[in-house]
Amino acid sequence: MGRTADAGRHDLGEIGLVEQAMEFVMPRYIVERTFSSGLHLPCTQDGASTCANVVERNAEGGVTWVQSFVSADKQKTFCVYDGPDPAAIRAAAERNGLPADAITEVRVLDPYFYH
Repeated sequence: MGRTADAGRHDLGEIGLVEQAMEFVMPRYIVERTFSSGLHLPCTQDGASTCANVVERNAEGGVTWVQSFVSADKQKTFCVYDGPDPAAIRAAAERNGLPADAITEVRVLDPYFYH
């Protein structure tokens, strides 16, 4: 069975659906937090449970915790979140009893894009 002349062509309606889907990509945010006494999250089942509870409470507002970076002194965290808007990110922080000093919408800048 050979390829037809139309193989590899895309219906314009199909392309429009892809463009529409791209418009609904969840915004990404960096959340800066300060823990004056330091962040103390044990590498135990208790720590794992704490993280799971945060993930569950975040989901209530359509927020996803992607990852976090912790300063060497454990007093600052920089957390990557996906969510509908800053208000949803802040509400998730409040539900979890976490500070949210700054919430900044970000985009990816990949140095390998240019190669």
